[in-house]
Amino acid sequence: MGVIKKQSISGTIYSYIGVLLGFVTTGLLYPIIFSTDEVGLLRILVAYSVLFAQFAGLGINTITVKLFPYFRDYERKHHGYLGLALLISAVGLIIAVSVFVLLKSSILDSGKEGADLFAKYFYYIVPLIIFTLLFNVFDTYYRVLYNAVKGIIYKEVIQRTLVLIVILLYFLETIDFHTTVILYTTALISPTILLFLSLIYNKQLFLNLDLNFVDRKLSKEMINVGIFGILASFSGVLVMTIDTIMVERILGLSAAGIYSITFFFGTLILVPLRTMGKISSVVIADAWKENNINVISQIYKKSSISLSIIGLLLLIGIWGNIDNVFHIISDAYLPGKYVILIIGIANLIDIGLGVSPHIIVNSKHYRFLSYSLIVFAVILIISNLLLIPKYGIVGAAIASLISKFIFNLIKYLFLYRKFGLQPFTSKTPLLYIIGAFAYGVSLLLPEQSNYIVDIFIRSSIILVVFSIPVYFFNISEDINQRVDAVIKGLFRLR
Repeated sequence: MGVIKKQSISGTIYSYIGVLLGFVTTGLLYPIIFSTDEVGLLRILVAYSVLFAQFAGLGINTITVKLFPYFRDYERKHHGYLGLALLISAVGLIIAVSVFVLLKSSILDSGKEGADLFAKYFYYIVPLIIFTLLFNVFDTYYRVLYNAVKGIIYKEVIQRTLVLIVILLYFLETIDFHTTVILYTTALISPTILLFLSLIYNKQLFLNLDLNFVDRKLSKEMINVGIFGILASFSGVLVMTIDTIMVERILGLSAAGIYSITFFFGTLILVPLRTMGKISSVVIADAWKENNINVISQIYKKSSISLSIIGLLLLIGIWGNIDNVFHIISDAYLPGKYVILIIGIANLIDIGLGVSPHIIVNSKHYRFLSYSLIVFAVILIISNLLLIPKYGIVGAAIASLISKFIFNLIKYLFLYRKFGLQPFTSKTPLLYIIGAFAYGVSLLLPEQSNYIVDIFIRSSIILVVFSIPVYFFNISEDINQRVDAVIKGLFRLR
């Protein structure tokens, strides 16, 4: 638990620095500097590269998290695990890139808005697939070495700083849009290069193969985990990217640009979950190895309530300032107003279940997560096909909400019935009452003539009205302990 708490705090800090940088780029500069078509292009390049890179991994990241404890041995260079992971990934990469190129005519549709722009940069996705795959392998490897923060720094902070610099160069007319796309692509691959150099510096780049260590029993287990890892990880990424891809395919590149910008605001509340999930998954895997249900239960409950506090505060803060949001990103994105609310609620359901996917995937019932993710993906695709033509980008958001609710209900029922695990406490309803009260107070505030002043006043009051009762009722022991430590530290400084 100490490893989780320590790295979650530092990881969340770096993640929110990344969120701030992401807000400046995605939330502020993208809508001002680029057309909706150009925003759609930049986002769709990422969506396809992430999707195909995940397939190319052939489940190796799931294998790493679940089975690396059996390889862990620094003196023996972890029995050549990294070299084996890269070898498997290379095979998957050849397959994934081949499929991507063969699907070119299906992916590109000359009849859609912005199709010519997408076609011009179609093959930029190939290097992004390669480097995204390598980043996933290196980052997961670092995670199982109990260093989840390094990947967060490189991806959330350094990468976004480089993207910001590229955008500013374009804004200052130092470079044209074509050069911008080239440098943008370079910025996206930079975390992989930095992780590779870091592995060399930390003397963890063991590329040797120790196939003798992988006996028949272990190899069979790796194959079984890998097969279901492919289904789980690919389905997981599919549900993260398919809505943007389907919006682009059905409505065009401009609609994808509007959707991606407003979707971004709804996903801000997921940042602490991503950080805690990366760190806790390794500890959960070790706990399952020891069959320590008590530790897993503690992580489940504490992660749920702590993440819900942060997520709920962010959601009411964003929706309480929704009119101010569109002062920032311009009225051109108003069709996506309710995308922010709907995606925010969908993600609040996600964080309410805490680290449940990591509990399932690291248990002997890891196949169940694969099956449920497939169900999730199928429901999401079908609901998008039904709702996007009728309701546009709001339909895509509704499809995500419906699918996530069903998916999370399946996970909840499975863990409760199989292990008696559930994340909620008697304080969970109280938390949402406090959140509703804080949002209600924000509605009573008069609108200020200057939206910057309004954001400051409204956000400050929401923070105070929400935080004081959360602390007073001790909703989360971990958060209260952290606040108490900060307060004591401040008094020591005096």
